[in-house]
Amino acid sequence: MASTSTPLTLPVLPLDDEVVLPGMVVPLDLNDTDVRAAVEAAQAAARSEPGKPRVLLVPRIDGTYPGTGVLGTVEQVGRLADGDPGALIRGRGRVKIGAGTTGPGAALWVEGTRIDESVPEPLPGHVTELVKEYKALATAWLRKRGAWQVVDRVQAIDDVSALADNSGYSPFLTTDQKVELLETSDPVARLKLATQHLRDHLAEQDVAETIAKDVQEGVDKQQREFLLRRQLEAVRKELRELNGEKDGEESDDYRARVEAADLPEKVREAALKEVDKLERSSDQSPEGSWIRTWLDTVLELPWNERTEDAYDIQGAKAILDAEHAGLEDVKERITEYLAVRKRRSERGLGVVGGRRGGAVLALVGPPGVGKTSLGESVAHAMGRKFVRVALGGVRDEAEIRGHRRTYVGALPGRVVRAIKEAGSMNPVVLLDEIDKVGSDFRGDPAAALLEVLDPAQNHTFRDHYLEVELDLSDVVFLATANVLEAIPEALLDRMELVRLDGYTEDEKVVIARDHLLPRQLERAGLQSDEVTIDEGALRKLAGEYTREAGVRTLERSIARLLRKVAAQHELGDRELPFTITDADLRGLIGRPHHVPESAQDPAERRTAVPGVATGLAVTGAGGDVLFVEASLADPETGAAGLTLTGQLGDVMKESAQIALSFLRSHGAELELPVADLKDRGVHIHFPAGAVPKDGPSAGVTMTTALASLLSGRLVRTDVAMTGEVSLTGRVLPIGGVKQKLLAAHRAGVTTVIIPKRNEADLDDVPAEVLDKLDVHAVTDVRQVLELALAPATSDAKPEVPVAA
Repeated sequence: MASTSTPLTLPVLPLDDEVVLPGMVVPLDLNDTDVRAAVEAAQAAARSEPGKPRVLLVPRIDGTYPGTGVLGTVEQVGRLADGDPGALIRGRGRVKIGAGTTGPGAALWVEGTRIDESVPEPLPGHVTELVKEYKALATAWLRKRGAWQVVDRVQAIDDVSALADNSGYSPFLTTDQKVELLETSDPVARLKLATQHLRDHLAEQDVAETIAKDVQEGVDKQQREFLLRRQLEAVRKELRELNGEKDGEESDDYRARVEAADLPEKVREAALKEVDKLERSSDQSPEGSWIRTWLDTVLELPWNERTEDAYDIQGAKAILDAEHAGLEDVKERITEYLAVRKRRSERGLGVVGGRRGGAVLALVGPPGVGKTSLGESVAHAMGRKFVRVALGGVRDEAEIRGHRRTYVGALPGRVVRAIKEAGSMNPVVLLDEIDKVGSDFRGDPAAALLEVLDPAQNHTFRDHYLEVELDLSDVVFLATANVLEAIPEALLDRMELVRLDGYTEDEKVVIARDHLLPRQLERAGLQSDEVTIDEGALRKLAGEYTREAGVRTLERSIARLLRKVAAQHELGDRELPFTITDADLRGLIGRPHHVPESAQDPAERRTAVPGVATGLAVTGAGGDVLFVEASLADPETGAAGLTLTGQLGDVMKESAQIALSFLRSHGAELELPVADLKDRGVHIHFPAGAVPKDGPSAGVTMTTALASLLSGRLVRTDVAMTGEVSLTGRVLPIGGVKQKLLAAHRAGVTTVIIPKRNEADLDDVPAEVLDKLDVHAVTDVRQVLELALAPATSDAKPEVPVAA
């Protein structure tokens, strides 16, 4: 370790932002007042003492001085290289600075103590290794700079302290690092510090050299690539000329097209990579045609094209009302969507978290209610492009997500093709017949739709063919379906459900008058003033010639009427103009197909005999009436038990068992001859046997039919019923109340019995339908029997129909 000795009195020579270490020789400008004062004071003191003038070299950093300085001797005073007066000073050793004192001249004098920096001999092993490491690092750095003469001088230094102080010449050291070396009195510690600084600098230099080399290589590569591309263009030009092609016919300049296109950054990078592959591939390579097809698809997609939404909410509502009668639920939903989107846009919330404000609606309802045409109206109201994607019968997952490009004839999925066809990133996309999607060994397309129809993740949809992210968050998806149960639960959870349960008779008349008739007149080549159909004829067409939830059959009937009139006019049998009334319908298109039970002769009605009741059901085509027939077998010829026919499902079979069990256990209370149920077989039949039927909602209907059979009391013709029955006679809630009441209204029924717990569902039924129906909400099957069964005509035991 270093020790202190030898007290000294020296003039201070301050160095501004400079540090001189022992062993260094530095020239100083005597024009500096502080330097000249210190040198002159040292010279004055040296006249009375032997030896060269001595000064104390102290760095002055931001006006402050460290506690250690360097003893320096003035070797020579003369002229510097630029002609200014100067002094050459050599650093001799470290001095511990003490208190100030007085001395000759204008310089500041201080007392100091010489620091002993000797290292005991022989040197320890770790110090020897440290010396070797420092010399090796210094040699490597000096050789890089070409300072070969200095290398020999550094190698000749054996003293540890002198070797460490030699780093003071290093230009890469900062002032703070040099001050740290100055204040480190221990030679070994100082050498470690100098070695670390040198090692860090060499590492930084290696990194800088690597970066410079990479940059140079990149520049060279670009220059080489540019030259090769020019040569390739020249070769291709010569080949085209040899093949007789004119220069400029080939449209393979995909690089220029990609660079000129308005593409997102990641898509541009992917496209340029493919362009590089294309330029390296041979003209005869099949990969070239795959890449060209992919590039054409990417360049044709409207990556940054968007149509401006029409934020005229009143105008949009007027468009929807003009193009569609009824369907208030979906009209309200679209109006709400536009209103919210307008407010988000006004408040700068158009894009939140990378997602835009798209929508996913599922329109579920029977055929012919306007689900598909509603998509065009929505696009018209919003001012967006419209595109329809038919999903009926799609069984291949690649139809949605696209094929991998390795397949021959690979194409993007239908969603990407729809965006491309629309020419906009925010169209209205109608996914038609989503409940008809199938699955097989090629995958499940419905599962592939999960990402497309998820508002939380479709902003990064990735098609297998494109393999770049496509933002679908601004698309309005409308999915249509006839049967809700056929849509997978996970897919249904991602969509907002809007039910379209069918039209009332009044709505059908309005639709036929305002939409169907003008369209069919045009198709029949007739003018609106040549043939007219009065409202009575339209109402009869809707009520007796067609019985459906939608209006497709009604439109076909109107088309048939107009064809008849046009043909008769051409044959000379009919003069125009002509007005079709309800009296003309039979002569033009034949008899009605759906005459209400109430309009039939009492003897011809289905409920003209005991054991027949009218129920209500929901099918894929909407609501419908359902007749239940019951009979008892002859006790001598028929086997006891329950027989069910009409393609019934398990749930409906169980409902029949429950109805029979209830009547057996409560027959005496209801004054029914239940003894007949023990020994005679019971047969319950649902007509239209070719149509599968299932569900619990026919429970009360079967109970009423059996009670009518046993009591001999007829079921009222104008009554229809629905509800699940329990073993205790409770009437439990069911679904599809709106569709069933619409079906009852179409069938001419005036009284409907529903479960009490379904009373809240009446809010969804149109007011004009409720006004024409007498709806009874019941809790017990006994109430059903009181309402549905006609009074008994005699006190005698009824004649029970016997099954043949």
